Amino acid sequence: MKMLAVVLAGGEGTRLWPLTRHEAKPAIVVAEECRLIDFVLSNLVNSGVDRIAVVLQYKPQSLLDHLQEVWGDRDRTGRRLVEPILPEANDTDGTLRGTLDAVHRCRDSIRSEQPDLVAVFAADHVYRMDVRQMAAFHVGRRADVTIGAVRVPVSEARRFGVITALPDGHVRRFEEKPPLPGPMASSRDRVLASMGNYLFRPGLLLELLDQAHACGHTDIGHHLLPGLSERCRTWAYDLNRNVVPGMAPGEEPGYWRDVGTLESLEHARIELGSLLPPLRLWNPAWPIRGARPVPDGSRLRPERRNTWVRSGHHHRAAATQAG
Repeated sequence: MKMLAVVLAGGEGTRLWPLTRHEAKPAIVVAEECRLIDFVLSNLVNSGVDRIAVVLQYKPQSLLDHLQEVWGDRDRTGRRLVEPILPEANDTDGTLRGTLDAVHRCRDSIRSEQPDLVAVFAADHVYRMDVRQMAAFHVGRRADVTIGAVRVPVSEARRFGVITALPDGHVRRFEEKPPLPGPMASSRDRVLASMGNYLFRPGLLLELLDQAHACGHTDIGHHLLPGLSERCRTWAYDLNRNVVPGMAPGEEPGYWRDVGTLESLEHARIELGSLLPPLRLWNPAWPIRGARPVPDGSRLRPERRNTWVRSGHHHRAAATQAG
């Protein structure tokens, strides 16, 4: 399966000031020299996604330098694995107006690459995920759109997009940051919240982008997702379903942290730096790139990664050396 990923890395992170005074939110160091963007990129690369566009905006140089140093891999043709996308020079003020506008910048790449799926992922969360499993869920249900979802306490739900779904994951309703969110049917104190990760059928995404652009809509959560389940087949993929290889005893399945505030960032740093962390950065089967050198002096980088090789209508996984 050929997948094109669009990573939204333009966030200013005003609630993380003064850490974001000189660099973008996704460039903030979380633990062991890993920056926030390294989590989403590691998940994509470890999952075999080899076409990744990173849309930049606020303080882009802080990310450009890091992407060149840690994510400068190229294929045999010299093409970059991770391609930064900067604001267009002919823009009136050079700014992105929201997540939909950011994805709209990649429409030409979507048309030229002709992927089977387009992944639109946020760059400001700490987690691990085998994206292939989410893609298999999406394909198995013949979904048009699949929303990555996590379970969060009702008390925190007003910070997120809240999904109402049937037990099988079929989405019935989406509300962006509702004032009075209702709990899941299976839990009195939890809601199903959007991770900010989405899979789209490419043709539908291009159609939705054109419609949103014509209407002046700019944000995926506020403008696109509400009412989408009434127009197309929309599903929610619960991160708790995801199984990443190499997990050690004591690690937390479905680990995901939103680090949008100084307090939540510090909490994640303490967790990841503990003796028995809920997410190991040094998992050799699922490494988080950008981590500090391991005790033998070598940098923690994936020695091999899976890429999807297309052969007619069939797909197979092939191991290739990471650049």
